[in-house]
Amino acid sequence: MGFSCFGSFRQCKDNRGTQVQGLEIATNNVKLFSYNSLRSATENFHPSKKIGGGGFGVVYKGVLRDGRTVAIKCLSAESKQGTSELLTEINMISNTRHPNLVQLIGCCIEGGNRILVYEYLENNSLASALLGSKGKRVPLYWTRRAAICLGTASGLAFLHEEAEPPIVHRDIKASNVLIDENLHPKIGDFGLAKLFPDNITHVSTRVAGTIGYLAPEYALLGQLTKKADVYSFGVLVLEIVSGSSSSNAAFGEDLLMLVEWAWKLREEGRLLDLVDPELTEYPEAEVLRFIKVALFCIQSAYNQRPNMKQVIKMLSKEVKLNEKLLTEPGVYRPHSSKQSSYGSNLTTSSKGKKGEKSTNHFATTDFHSFQSVSEVIPR
Repeated sequence: MGFSCFGSFRQCKDNRGTQVQGLEIATNNVKLFSYNSLRSATENFHPSKKIGGGGFGVVYKGVLRDGRTVAIKCLSAESKQGTSELLTEINMISNTRHPNLVQLIGCCIEGGNRILVYEYLENNSLASALLGSKGKRVPLYWTRRAAICLGTASGLAFLHEEAEPPIVHRDIKASNVLIDENLHPKIGDFGLAKLFPDNITHVSTRVAGTIGYLAPEYALLGQLTKKADVYSFGVLVLEIVSGSSSSNAAFGEDLLMLVEWAWKLREEGRLLDLVDPELTEYPEAEVLRFIKVALFCIQSAYNQRPNMKQVIKMLSKEVKLNEKLLTEPGVYRPHSSKQSSYGSNLTTSSKGKKGEKSTNHFATTDFHSFQSVSEVIPR
């Protein structure tokens, strides 16, 4: 049985008008499900129904009593908020709607259970479709990959600039980009970081994120801005172009991370060597532009990265990027002995002189700064 709540701070009732656990909550679009109904939908959370998992919890495929297929995420940590505050946050997530965001349908808060119910996407995640085992992969030609980059950028720009309040995702990665039946991308798990205590995280006591995608200033100093998401998006674009995982793959004789490998190829003038060998046909100029935009996103200094609206313009149009303003990427290595200005766990691919100061060539709010790094090519 499902439960619905409407209005502001009303008691939640089922379809017979019965009060549910005496809760007073502020929800508008969130449907409350009983634990028994979700247990039934997943055949008692049977392992065969598991379709994913991560730092926030395990995801199961379920079929509701009305026949609708959904994704049911059992959260793995207790929330830091009380029930009313938690439901207010969940309601905010539910009201954050965009074609490139996974839609939250409802939740279950019953006893110690904290469960979220999402729309189900047929092709699972980009990690499975692009980086998974061959049996799970989906054919992704360049046009599809480019559309996935643009769609993900659009969803992230909405979270940063149009959602109210703005949302910093904190964990943009291939497994959090889901793919629908038409191969359109939708970002999942946005807003969830606010539901948990600071010490329930993936990497450290202050950082929520995934190694391989972490912006250095966030990983080491806990400095969370929208530009941390921009860095992760840049890594994601490199994965989409290369068909390789930033977390699991190593490149070249020095076993470089994907970010380092891309920069090395750029310095050697052979960026197209980054392209997935399975992409036998692709427009070279466009692919090069996508790689270079990714490099702008992963620059070590966060204030030199573009914002997501600028990224969309750079990906969408035929532009000539001013590569003279491009600086080396920052790389977070959790067990590295290399030194850098950020600390013992950060390396950069720079071959520049020691002591050089970076200049903010890429202001974050002024559109004229976008024009300073790119020029529209006349048609």
